[in-house]
Parts: sequence; structure tokens; C-alpha cells
Amino acid sequence: MARRIIPVLLFGLGGVAVLVALGIWQVQRLAWKEGVLAEIETRIAAAPVDLPGAPDPEADRYLPVRAEGVVGDDGLRILVSPRGLGAGYRVVSAFETGGRIVMVDRGFIPTEEALPEGGPATVTGNLHWPDEITRSTPPPDEMRNIWFARDVPAMAAALGAEPVLIVAREIEPGYGTAPLPVGTEGIPNDHRQYAITWFSLAALWMGMTLYLLWRIYRRTI
Repeated sequence: MARRIIPVLLFGLGGVAVLVALGIWQVQRLAWKEGVLAEIETRIAAAPVDLPGAPDPEADRYLPVRAEGVVGDDGLRILVSPRGLGAGYRVVSAFETGGRIVMVDRGFIPTEEALPEGGPATVTGNLHWPDEITRSTPPPDEMRNIWFARDVPAMAAALGAEPVLIVAREIEPGYGTAPLPVGTEGIPNDHRQYAITWFSLAALWMGMTLYLLWRIYRRTI
């Protein structure tokens, strides 16, 4: 009987060990990711500073800034559907400040509304270079001025601005948009679900091993 039980036992325990190890690794990844998200949230909520002369897409991502200038009357419409607001557009306009032109994500308007006017404004928000382009993202419909993702270099070229985007937290005056501030909600963190999956598979593997050992034992008595 031992010749039949030992290989099954070793195979079962080995499988459980691998699955538990994967679950523990995901728990460790969860702790790391939660730390990263907490750091990002702290950075987002920090006191705003002046707009840097040459922002770096990595070092200055999420940097809180405040700038005074003039928001352009035209803008790009990026199709979105925020929770609680329904379908609409983000409005990204040129923003002339301190002798340079950058971009400002002014926030949300419903699909039935026209592009809001611009003018002198004080913008408080965060620098951001969103990574929203995938293989399935359609190209912009330039005829209808509908974009399907925020592509900072392409938007900058269309607006004649630097590839620098301020996502507004507050605009005074607002000119009819509802800001959609930067947050961590869109950053994926699935490690908890992965850990639960691996631990569940380990429990299932152990149960199957015990059942198989019981069947072997029953056949030999």
C-alpha cells in the first residue's frame, strides 16, 4: 500500500506547496501595491507648487501645481462615462501661462452640451501623463472632435501646446465644466483576488489528494 500512497502524497503536498507559495507571493505583492497607492495618494494631495519649467513624465507624475493664465476657447473632447455622471466628454484645452502653452484637462461635460468657453483662470491640479492607449483604442474622430483616450503627445500636437497636461482639481472660474481630478481609482490592484484564487486552489488540491488517498486506502483493506 505504501508504494501507492507515497507518490500520491508527495505529488499532492508538492502541488499544495506551490499553490500556497503563489498565494503568499500575491499577498506580498498586495502589500507592495497598497504602499505604492498610498504614496501616490499622498503625492496627489500635497500642497501645489508652481508649474516646473520642464516637467518630467516620470519624476513629476501626479505633481500638484497651481497656475494662472488663459484657457483656450476651443478644446478636445475625450469620450468618458464616469460613475454617477453618465456618458459625456472630458474637455482638454490649451492653457497659456507664464509665456508658454500647456494643456489643461478641464473636466466633464454631458454629451449634449457644447464646448464651454475659455478665458482667464486659475488652475489647481496635478500633472499627469495618462497611459490610456491600447491596441483596441480607435484613432480620434477629428471631423467630430471625439477622442477615445487621452494621448498627451497627440493632444499637444493638435492644440499647439507642450506635451504637459494639468488635470484640474479646481478651476476659478469653472466655465461650465465639472473637474475629474486625478485619483488612484483607475490603477489596477487585483492581488487580493489572485491570492484568494491561489489559496482556494491549494485547498481544493489538498482535498483532492486526501480523497485519492482515501480511495487507495479503501481498495487495500
